[in-house]
Amino acid sequence: MGSIGINLQEVRRRIAAACVASARDATIVTHSDATGGKPGLLLLAVSKTFDAAAVREAHAAGQLAFGENYVQEGLAKIAALAELRPRIEWHLIGPLQSNKTRDVARAYDWVHTVDRLKVAQRLSEQRPPALAPLQVCLQVNISGEASKSGVAPAELPALARAIAALPRLRLRGLMAIPEPARDVEAQRAPHRELARLLAGLVEQGLALDTLSMGMSADLEAAVAEGATIVRVGTAIFGRR
Repeated sequence: MGSIGINLQEVRRRIAAACVASARDATIVTHSDATGGKPGLLLLAVSKTFDAAAVREAHAAGQLAFGENYVQEGLAKIAALAELRPRIEWHLIGPLQSNKTRDVARAYDWVHTVDRLKVAQRLSEQRPPALAPLQVCLQVNISGEASKSGVAPAELPALARAIAALPRLRLRGLMAIPEPARDVEAQRAPHRELARLLAGLVEQGLALDTLSMGMSADLEAAVAEGATIVRVGTAIFGRR
């Protein structure tokens, strides 16, 4: 087994240990439709800046869900790995500009970074009818950083209701990239807040089930606060 496969084993071990520590009965799944209706925690391998060969190695080690930050880089890998497309799930986890929505609507399975109604409307209009609905999360600027994308928490309910009503999309939940913190309790606080926001939307009648939060440095904190997707790059592929 190559180094990527060994790293994947270690990340899965960390996730499993975090589930035990937080008394979560969560199954680690390989792609988002693998739970059979049961609670599951998806490990998303973030392959940003790594080539198609690295994705192929991770796939050979059993990884089926991959996250890309840059639209064009992801499209190139999707094309290079076309023969694996029926078995690989591609998630866009980086910024999405309006002029890139057509390519994304046609090529990706998930978009985690929707934070404007205009972008969601374009994705809805441009998603081919022959494909399953595009799965989307709303990115929340959970730490209130001026440099970060994301909808402000106060504006979230109205945006969520509007996007949930669009055809060809399925609003699944929320995503955030909190401000880095070294202390575990400090790491947990923004994840706890995102989970609270999701619960509030569910109470309002929205059928949401996804919390995309946690990366290599803080996945344990995210799992403790209810993450259903953790986005891990460095711990799997190495430093960029």
